[in-house]
Amino acid sequence: MDQMIKKQLQIIACKVRIGVIESTYNAKSGHPGGSLSISDLLTYLYFAKMNINVKNPKMHERDRLVLSKGHCAPALYSVLAQKGFFDEDELKKLRHIGAMLQGHPDMKGTPGVDMTTGSLGQGISAACGMALSGRVSNDDYKVYAILGDGELQEGQVWEAAMFASHYKLDNLIAIIDNNGLQIDGRVTEICSPEPITDKFKSFGWHTILMDAHDFDDIERAFSEAEKISGKPVAIIQKSIKGKGVSFMENEVSWHGQAPNEEQYKQAIMELNEQLKDLEG
Repeated sequence: MDQMIKKQLQIIACKVRIGVIESTYNAKSGHPGGSLSISDLLTYLYFAKMNINVKNPKMHERDRLVLSKGHCAPALYSVLAQKGFFDEDELKKLRHIGAMLQGHPDMKGTPGVDMTTGSLGQGISAACGMALSGRVSNDDYKVYAILGDGELQEGQVWEAAMFASHYKLDNLIAIIDNNGLQIDGRVTEICSPEPITDKFKSFGWHTILMDAHDFDDIERAFSEAEKISGKPVAIIQKSIKGKGVSFMENEVSWHGQAPNEEQYKQAIMELNEQLKDLEG
């Protein structure tokens, strides 16, 4: 990846993480951990990969993104704000009564959101429908779906995986955020979905492993995905829950806990220092 482009993406990703902390702190609720682990991925998709139009969010030929792990909406909202779909001040109104941004993505109320999600397992099925629609209509858009690794415990995910393979949906790319933690603890201790790669392969998907926090590796993975025809692609990204905030990293307690004032100040300080280093 061009070094200047990579630096720009790193700066944007840091700002996205700041937005995650701002929104969950002001909401006094939300899911910062998993939002931080997908911040680099979302930054890459919206600023380097997807065909979208901020001035025309419903453009027919746009690429679609389905956040199947809908509780990580703070990251999606933050990247949409960075992209210019709405003002960044909206992030501070997260989960407030009457506000645009609610706890889970709402395609009817938020510009840039392609699918209303929340109940785990259902988002990937909706993404399959979008991809099949594109195939039937001879449209060339891509559909990207982001799932959590704990979400793979839902049977509906594997029904969707079977469907996508059967219909050879090579316009569908699923990204599994493999941070190893879910609301109750370590994924492997609760109901292990491993071996994730082998399971998707057995369902007829092309699989790719990716470092979730290395933009060079992210670009490599998506470049490979673009070359696959005749089958859907599953990218398993190895990520760190809470990435970017020292006391949140790899801590299961930050799955669905908002920072208090002291924690908020420390997180913002850390992220601002990272941003200063990147911009310097």
